[in-house]
Amino acid sequence: MSKTPVHPGAILRTQFMERYSLSASALAIRLHVPAPRVNDIVRERRGISPDSALRLARFFRTTAQYWMDLQTAYDLSLAQALAGEQIVREVLPVAADANEPAIAA
Repeated sequence: MSKTPVHPGAILRTQFMERYSLSASALAIRLHVPAPRVNDIVRERRGISPDSALRLARFFRTTAQYWMDLQTAYDLSLAQALAGEQIVREVLPVAADANEPAIAA
């Protein structure tokens, strides 16, 4: 996979925090979370948890699902880049006829 995945922290930083001129510390205070949590997210060292997604959604008037979708897309993109080809080689799909095994014994 050649496309580099975008970390949700980069989106938080560029599309939300910069727009509202918020530092990581200021956002952490507004979200009622420890400053290292926000700092680690925007430095792309930590993912967005469901708790963070709920807080970000409330503060920025988005949805928690938006933040979780960003995280899931990022995680899946990384997994594809790291193990996708190996999984394609190792895992055979179920046969078209569910009663038939995918591999003849």
